[in-house]
Amino acid sequence: MKLKVPPPLVLIVAVTMTYAAASWFPGLTFKFPGQFVLAAILFFLGLIPDVLALLTFFRKKTTVNPMTPEKSTTLVTDGIYRISRNPMYLGLLFLLVAASLYFSSFLSILIIPAFIWYLTEFQIKPEEESLKRVFGDAYEVYMKKVRRWV
Repeated sequence: MKLKVPPPLVLIVAVTMTYAAASWFPGLTFKFPGQFVLAAILFFLGLIPDVLALLTFFRKKTTVNPMTPEKSTTLVTDGIYRISRNPMYLGLLFLLVAASLYFSSFLSILIIPAFIWYLTEFQIKPEEESLKRVFGDAYEVYMKKVRRWV
């Protein structure tokens, strides 16, 4: 698999775009009561699946590097992986939504779906192909049981 951009870097780019959109187009921003509290809640909710996923990977002693899924030694299907095949990316999505609320840009309506599309096409789908090669039928069965995002 030839992945070039680590997902955390994709998040940083998307957050930077959200900040830039709010800075460059201040007329396209919004404010509402409790906005920053909601952003903080979403931020911390985004950390939960990331931490749980990392702990599960460490417990199973398999790679957490999303750039080399072919080095996976164990198919992780328990814990948070019973809910989502990609809880780390789901956590990143929550962090992006939190940043979008914090920076208040309506243009986030474009950035968030672009982030989801990019991760799905250039990270998740190639990962799935690698994991099919490594784990075969077991991964196919897992894919039928658990959704890609949620």
